[in-house]
Amino acid sequence: MSKIEEGNAHMRAAEKSLKTTLLKWRPDYEVAADEYNQAATCFRIAKSFKQCKEALVKASDCYKENRSWFHAAKSLEQVLLICRDMNEMSEVPKLAHRSCSLYQQHGSQESGATVLDKAGKMLESSDPEAALPLFQRAAEIVLGEDSPRQAAEYLSRVARIFVKLKKYDEAANAIRREIDMHQRIEHQPSVGRLAVVLVLIQLARGDQVAAEKAFREWGNYCDAPEIQTLEMLLQAYDNEDANAARAALNSPFIKHMDVEYAKLARGLPLPQQEYAVPPAGVRPNAAEPYVSSSVQDKQRETVRAEVSHETEPIEKAMAATNITKELGEDEEEEEEEEKEKEKTPSPVEEKDKSKDYDEYEEGLC
Repeated sequence: MSKIEEGNAHMRAAEKSLKTTLLKWRPDYEVAADEYNQAATCFRIAKSFKQCKEALVKASDCYKENRSWFHAAKSLEQVLLICRDMNEMSEVPKLAHRSCSLYQQHGSQESGATVLDKAGKMLESSDPEAALPLFQRAAEIVLGEDSPRQAAEYLSRVARIFVKLKKYDEAANAIRREIDMHQRIEHQPSVGRLAVVLVLIQLARGDQVAAEKAFREWGNYCDAPEIQTLEMLLQAYDNEDANAARAALNSPFIKHMDVEYAKLARGLPLPQQEYAVPPAGVRPNAAEPYVSSSVQDKQRETVRAEVSHETEPIEKAMAATNITKELGEDEEEEEEEEKEKEKTPSPVEEKDKSKDYDEYEEGLC
């Protein structure tokens, strides 16, 4: 008999156990659940995953009817693996939440968080938005059980997913909660590492003030190289120095952080890309007080050169006109002098006139 036929035989036996008769008033859920589990095992060996999934779901329902919450949750947890093998990931979040609720009804809080974590890891790479609520619920469950170390692990996954989705506000809140968990267990190296991450997230948000505040608040947990790098980075953003910011972001400990945080550092907008700083105190269309004195002197020299270049032909024309005018005036003066000479008698003429006048007087006498 093949495994498929054996599995079908167990399915028929389970359905028979659920039937009622005159002498059997209540279905035998325990026997039916065992038969469904055996059928699921046969189908899994035969790689008939669809029939295996159906048998496990029915087994879980039978366990619930029998109030066996732990076994019901375990059956649904096995369905998660079958869905992964069938590549039907859309059903994983719903099945994980149902299994977790059944574990919680049984009182196994940690088992419920574990199944959520398992389902979240299945979806983290392909569908991070669907994985996010699973890790968040797992963190809340272990926080209720006073397990800060485990909560820090789940919150770390939450923060990385928020960074991957570029939801930096939510990522910053998750990082702060994770820092609080590590402070509870007094694990200072992790707090120092997360302080660096928080500074990077605040810079990605474009909030330089919040980044400096985070450094002042948790920078004392960082090692000396980390402090030096963060001071260099924040000073570079304050001075809008792209080269210094790039050098700080290329530091070894930033490159060797978690993958999502290293990607965040590589994609961080540099100051010149964000602010587009013009060179040496020059701002386009700036008012006069915002331009340096050296630039003003250069601008004045340029204007003078342009004006002199434009007025040079005019000055030449005016000079030529003045020369012509002066020549004309000289000619007029010469003509007037000649006329005056003509009007003024010469000394000889005056002598002749005086001689004639004397002769005339002698005649009268």
